[in-house]
Amino acid sequence: MYFLPLFIGLPLFGAFVLSLIKPRRVGDVLANLINLSLLVISFLLLRFGTLVYKIGGWEPVNGIPIGIYWVKDGLSTLMLIIVNLVALMATIFSVNYMERFTEKNRYYCLFLLMLAGMNGVILSGDMFNLFVFLEIASIASYSLVAFGTGAEELEAAFKYQIMGTIASSFILFGIALLYSYTGTLNMADMARVLATKGTAPVVFVGALFIMGFGMKAAIMPFHAWLPDAHPSAPAPISAMLSGVLIKVLGIYALIRIIFNVFGITPVLSDILMVLGTISLMVGGLLAIGQRDFKRLLAYSSISQVGYIILGIGLGTPLGILGGLLHLLNHSVFKSLLFLNSGAVVYATGTRDMQKLGGLNGKMPVTGGSSFIASMSIAGVPPFSGFWSKLVIIIACLFANRFGFAIWAIVGSIITLAYYMKVQRDVFFGPLREDLRETKEVPGFMKFSMIILAVLCVSMGLLLIPQLRNILLTPAVEVLKNGIEYAGLISY
Repeated sequence: MYFLPLFIGLPLFGAFVLSLIKPRRVGDVLANLINLSLLVISFLLLRFGTLVYKIGGWEPVNGIPIGIYWVKDGLSTLMLIIVNLVALMATIFSVNYMERFTEKNRYYCLFLLMLAGMNGVILSGDMFNLFVFLEIASIASYSLVAFGTGAEELEAAFKYQIMGTIASSFILFGIALLYSYTGTLNMADMARVLATKGTAPVVFVGALFIMGFGMKAAIMPFHAWLPDAHPSAPAPISAMLSGVLIKVLGIYALIRIIFNVFGITPVLSDILMVLGTISLMVGGLLAIGQRDFKRLLAYSSISQVGYIILGIGLGTPLGILGGLLHLLNHSVFKSLLFLNSGAVVYATGTRDMQKLGGLNGKMPVTGGSSFIASMSIAGVPPFSGFWSKLVIIIACLFANRFGFAIWAIVGSIITLAYYMKVQRDVFFGPLREDLRETKEVPGFMKFSMIILAVLCVSMGLLLIPQLRNILLTPAVEVLKNGIEYAGLISY
């Protein structure tokens, strides 16, 4: 359990140090060393069951927890692995990519603050500290979206901040109402109180949380900030925003509360499934018409989040498994696609797909990894996205939700259509005359893309029972057990 403070302490320490020093190479080394350490520790946590860390050693008073608790269980372990894996790939990519920006160490400082916030949200065992860490990650991400300091970046960051603040207000109001009703902020204790005292405020508070966390996750119709914020940010930050931030601040926080504090109900399940289906269809249709590479990827994120919400919202063990597997897969292949787009911009200076074409010959690593990620996100076998979408569709069929299964299939066909458009317009076809001097990106950028591409090919193996029982099954059990989560947390 003594590993748990490192997930917040190490990034905060790194951010403090990098705010004081100037040499750029120190930032490259320190940020990547911290992220590598956290990734290794994340995998080490697989060896343990549920862990509770009491900050300051505060013990309960009259059976009521009064201190700050950090909790590690199967779901939080899965999320820590996802977050710190993507963060490591993003900072390795940043070594070369961010050379074109000034104040590189301040970039890493903000990056590590955002990482500390996300890790804190994952580990928080009480509502208020979940909100505090959510705000740390959000504020850092607002600044990172604006890091280029151009008019487009500043406008997108301002819009993102306004929408994020509204979302945070909904969340804080919901937390305040729950605290006034239950007299506790500890999530496990709150689940116990609601189970005995009644769930009178859950309908209204649930609506507040769906709006607040739904906005953080960019679920339709709460998505308006995302299509501007993701294209404007530097490519590694776009990878973090789409790959992990919207999942931690939005999806993870929402499902943790709905399943483990409120307890999933048929009404909440139907709401999540409907919102997920709307997101996967409308996001996909909007992506088809885009000519901006990164903006297309942003709308694609809205669509793929819909699959995750649909699977988990189904509430069955198979649906939860499919949703969590797609969350993991999407973190990898969407991060890779945003890094691909950053490599294209780095090499050509544009993300307008109508000004690109034929880049496969000049950028084979970028083109090849982009093709793998595109096939994976479209659900083409044998790539990883196929398996998670297949599990979600089968789960819908087993639950007699045939309409949702059909929409999931149609959404996958639409996804394939717009990623074929990306491949045709950017990487295949004749090479434009003004792109003949284009070269492949530097080594660190290629390394990140290759690692993520290998994962896109191999992560279907996680459905093998021996591997599934290590990584995915414990996370599924946490959500499947619902408010029994409260009984697993010892004080």
